[in-house]
Order: sequence, then C-alpha cells, then structure tokens
Amino acid sequence: MATRTLPVPDGLAGERVDAALARMLGFSRTQAAELAAAGAVQLDGRTVGKSDRLVPGSRLEVDVPDPRQDVAPAVVAEPVEGMGIAYEDDDVVVVDKPVGVAAHPSPGWTGPTVVGALAAAGYRIATSGAAERQGIVHRLDVGTSGLMAVAKSEAAYSGLKRAFKERTVDKVYHALAQGHPEPTTGTIDAPIGRHPSADWKFAVVADGKHSVTHYEVLEMLPAASLVEVHLETGRTHQIRVHFAAVRHPLVGDLTYGADPVLASRVGLERQWLHAMRLGFSHPVTGRDVEVTSEYPDDLAAALEVVRAAYR
Repeated sequence: MATRTLPVPDGLAGERVDAALARMLGFSRTQAAELAAAGAVQLDGRTVGKSDRLVPGSRLEVDVPDPRQDVAPAVVAEPVEGMGIAYEDDDVVVVDKPVGVAAHPSPGWTGPTVVGALAAAGYRIATSGAAERQGIVHRLDVGTSGLMAVAKSEAAYSGLKRAFKERTVDKVYHALAQGHPEPTTGTIDAPIGRHPSADWKFAVVADGKHSVTHYEVLEMLPAASLVEVHLETGRTHQIRVHFAAVRHPLVGDLTYGADPVLASRVGLERQWLHAMRLGFSHPVTGRDVEVTSEYPDDLAAALEVVRAAYR
C-alpha cells in the first residue's frame, strides 16, 4: 500500500469524499467509494466514508494499492454504456471510448475496460500482447474520451504496434487549456518522467523520456483556449503534463493544477481532453483510414459555458 496526502482545495469544499477523490486522483468514483468503504480514507486523521463532505484547508490521507506489487486482473466481459464503434473491418476496430473507462485491466482498477466491453459484444481480438491487454496497441487515460484502435488480427497487431512506434499514426486531440498559450501555434519539447514527489503523477523532469507535443489554438475565449494537439510521442499524461508545464493546465484537470473554481463553474469532473481524430495506414491493406469523433456531452456543455462569457 502507498499513502497519498492531499490538501483539500477551496473549490472542493462540501464535495463528497468519493466524488472529490475521483477528481483529484483520477480514480473512478466506484473505486474511490470502495477505498472509503475499506477505511482507507482519512480527513485530518479521522476515517471518513464515501458520502462525508470535505472541509477546505483539511488534509486527506488515502491508502491505495501499489500497482507494482499487484498482478493485473483478468479481463471481465462487461458491456460499457456509451462506447461506440467508429470503424471496423476484419483486422481493426476503432472504439469511441467514453470517460471513466480504462483501456484494459490493471492493478487497483475495478471499473469497466475497452477490452472487457469488446469481449462482451462478441468481438474477436488479437491474442498478441499480455493476457489482460491483448489487441491493445495504444491507450487513452481513464479520464480521456475519444478514439482508440484495437487489433483484431495478429497481422494488424504487429503492423499497428510498428506504426505507433515509428510515429506514423496521426493522433489528434482537442483540449481546452486555461488562459491563452503564446505563441498560438507551437511545439512543447520537454522530457516527461515520474513526478519527483508524487509517484501517481508525471512531470517534466531532466531525466525523463523524450516527449514532443505540437499544438494550434483554434479558438481564444475569455478564460481558456480551445487547442488542437498533435502528438509526436505518446507518453502517459503527455498533453496534460506539457500544458501544465507551460502554465496552461487543461480545464478540469485538478491533478495537474487546474483551477477548481473554473472546473466547478463549467461542470467538469475530469480534464477537458478528447481524442477526436485518428489516422493511419491500414496494417493489412495499406489503404488510408481516418476516423473522427464528436465531443461528448460533458465537454460540449463545458465549452458552451466558457463561450457564453462572450455573449
């Protein structure tokens, strides 16, 4: 077990424990509730339940399993409400993943997964890769929605893994970043590794892995900017870390320094980030494939709240 200590920000005053933990640590609300039920959450030294309310200025202590000491759980075939199929053929399926869904099972995660949803729907997935992540060639964070490709055939798995490694896949995201990035078109080239004092987060660190993010501001709004992002590399939390590093954290991303008051005002419980376009050469036929996705309801509503400040 590892203990995480977190100050309660003013913007989360009065929030339920399970909702607040989900926002602060990137857990599912179910996982946060299970931790509270197990007595793993304390507020100023007092054990609290999932429905207790937070007090600003207090200190949360959360005991969470160390994923490096656990064995990944088996895939559970479980339908996922709201997960769509954006593209499919004999070799590849591209899912439109909703927020709150992991790519595959992992230690400490008890929520739904993409591979579990595909299994429940009867999809045949490539057997290459670790047992719990067969067919997975890239991942999206639990708190990030949008397009994710999964290999159905072994040939597709090999071809797509190579394409992602060689950076020939066009991965395009839209993000709502706080403030106004300058310049309005640019590249963030900064190495990413484990955060030096919070091992559940990542940060720009001198000995991190080479990481490159290209961006262009699409729309400048009073409190934030709608940004199109192209990833050259694919590090964990890359977009979130890079924008936080240049002092423009994504709206709603409390883990990486977003304003909790703004997040509450726009009604977000996760980062404003959506994988909206995926383009690649088909790993078997060689033809070009491009798939797009619309903003989900929570992100679309939050964007309209920010835009409304102009009216």
